Amino acid sequence: MALKGLNSVDLKLILFGGKGGVGKTSCATATAIELAKKHKTLLISTDPAHSVSDCLSQPIGNGIHVVEGVENLWATEILAEQVYADFKKKNEQQLKDLFKTSTNLDPDDIDDILKLSVPGIDEVMSLKVIIDLIEEGRFEKFVVDMAPSGHALRLIASPLMLDQWIKVASKMRWKYRFMITSFSGSYKQDPTDTMLLNLKKTVKRIESLFRNSKKCEFIPVCIPESMAVMETGRLITSLGDTGLSVQQLIINNVMESDGCSFCQKRKLSQQKYLAEIDSTYSHLNRVIIPLFASEVKGLERLNEMISVLF
Repeated sequence: MALKGLNSVDLKLILFGGKGGVGKTSCATATAIELAKKHKTLLISTDPAHSVSDCLSQPIGNGIHVVEGVENLWATEILAEQVYADFKKKNEQQLKDLFKTSTNLDPDDIDDILKLSVPGIDEVMSLKVIIDLIEEGRFEKFVVDMAPSGHALRLIASPLMLDQWIKVASKMRWKYRFMITSFSGSYKQDPTDTMLLNLKKTVKRIESLFRNSKKCEFIPVCIPESMAVMETGRLITSLGDTGLSVQQLIINNVMESDGCSFCQKRKLSQQKYLAEIDSTYSHLNRVIIPLFASEVKGLERLNEMISVLF
C-alpha cells in the first residue's frame, strides 16, 4: 500500500510521530518533497534534535528557508524555548500584573515565578506558530516532523494543560474584578485580561484544527520490534483520546531480503510483529518501507523512499 489522501485540497496539516529512531524524520521529509510536486509546501520540525537539517543534508535553522534542489518546498525548525521566551518578553508586564492583582506575592516572588514555565505554554506557542502560518495562507501543505512519542504527546496535550491554567488564572482575575467593581462601581478590561483572552482563543484554534479530520492528520511511524509496536499502540490510543485523525500507519525498516543467515533471522523475528500490526490495525492504511542498505539522507536517498511511500 501507499500513502493516500494527502493531496486533498482540504488537508492542511500532516503530523509525523513515533518512537525515537523509527525514521519519522525521513518519512516526513520524503512526504514533504512529494507534496511539493503539486503544492506549495512547508516542512516544519518541532523536534528539539531538529534532524530535518541532517536528513536534507542542508542547514535549516530558525526562520523559513528554501530547500535547495526541491521546487515549491520550504523548511523551518521551531525552537519552543525561543518562542516561549519571546512570549514572556512581549507579555512580561501583563504576567506580572496577573500575579500582582491576584495574590499577596511581593515583586521578587513574582519575578521568581515568572522564571518558571507555565504548564503547556511553550508547546502551545510552538503550535500557535504553526496555526499562524496556516492562516497566513502562504503555503498549501504543512508537514511536521515531531519529537519522539513522549514529547509529541505532551505537545498534543498542551492545549488542555494551558486551558486549565487559563481557567485558574481567570478565576483569580474574577476576584480582582469583583473587588474593583465593588469599590468603583465598574471595571474596564485591561491588557492582562486581553492576554488571557488571546491565549484562550489560541487554545480553541488549535483544538479546532486537531479535531477536523479533513484538515489535519497524524501519521504514526513504527518499526517491527517489540518496544516500538507497544509504544505505537499507546500513541495511537492517546491520539484517539485527543480527537486527532489517524488513518494510516507507516512500518519502516522491514527486512525483505533472505539472502544471508542474518537476513533470514532478522526477517523471521519481524514476522511476529508485522502480523500483530496487521491484526491490530487492520482498519488503517498500512505502508511498508523496506530496510534500505544505507542511511536515508540527502535528496537522492529520500527519492528512493518516496518511490515506496507513494
